[in-house]
Amino acid sequence: MASETEVIGWAARDTSGHMAPITFSRRALGPRDVKLSIKFCGVCHSDWTVISGEVLPPSFPMVPGHEIVGVVEEAGSEVTKFKVGDHAAVSSYVNSCGSCRVCERKLPQHCKDVVWVFNSVNPADELPTYGGYSNLMVVDESFCFVLPKNLPLDGAAPLLCAGATVWSPMKRYEMGKNGNRFGLVGLGGVGHIALKFAKALGMHATVISTSPAKEKMAREELGADYFIVSKDPKQMEEAAGTLDFIIDTVSDIHPLDPLMNLLAPQGKFIFVGIGLGKLEIDTLPMCFGGTSIGSSCLASPDELQEMLDFCGEKNLVCTIEKIPIDYINEAFKRMLKGDVHFRFVIDVGNTLKPQN
Repeated sequence: MASETEVIGWAARDTSGHMAPITFSRRALGPRDVKLSIKFCGVCHSDWTVISGEVLPPSFPMVPGHEIVGVVEEAGSEVTKFKVGDHAAVSSYVNSCGSCRVCERKLPQHCKDVVWVFNSVNPADELPTYGGYSNLMVVDESFCFVLPKNLPLDGAAPLLCAGATVWSPMKRYEMGKNGNRFGLVGLGGVGHIALKFAKALGMHATVISTSPAKEKMAREELGADYFIVSKDPKQMEEAAGTLDFIIDTVSDIHPLDPLMNLLAPQGKFIFVGIGLGKLEIDTLPMCFGGTSIGSSCLASPDELQEMLDFCGEKNLVCTIEKIPIDYINEAFKRMLKGDVHFRFVIDVGNTLKPQN
């Protein structure tokens, strides 16, 4: 009979967010389960917001991490998508009720009983969920995704959240279908991959930023066609009414009316940054222009797999800084100051070792 597996990781013990080593157990491999040897895990700002209690009530000890990639170590007898040695990935959620109207629509990320990859309890085993700052994961294959083998594992890791966050609205609103003009607010960990996607989908891409210093990087490194300094009234006025879509990745409260003014008639503004708070919008220009506001946070399983397949076809991954696991406390400090180019990724496979 299969037994639970001992796992090593790094955990926060309280809302201070200080991370330190931990040992815990994963459930025994079930017939539909995949056992994944974790090689890399991205460091996302939302890891910190969950630890600090900004989004959900935190439960400790907490092992964060929801941008998880690795190699299949073992597959259950009923698994059909994976075999030993395959590259695989896990995102933000690992279970749902499976029977409600939302789940029937294949949108388990919106299920009221969704089980997060960490800071939840999984009814499948009644164990607390622990994330990817660890060396091994056991997950139902329905919530495990095929990672194209041509993609480097380290650069692919942030696709599971940063990439998925922007891919979902891009597909939902059919961006790129007609060579649209795309605008991006916020050129950070999420924004940079949105820009890469926009260009890969054939869109004319504009970056809107408060920082003129980012223009060279946006144009030369990431392929932006145009750059607007949002603090420059003349540039903002010249660009008024020119964009079909805007994705706003900024999580701090900021004025939206000047950004909405950049939309063409019937343009769509989608915010994906958690923490915007209550919005104040002048609805009169919206009515006359027929513009609309949308939002997004998580991708469905189908969208996640579609995104990974697309990235495989385009050889597209995130721009990262690779770090050892014992650098995570410093990485959190730097991330909160915006001091990262563009995403931290933990080298779990090479740096997470048992403690003596």
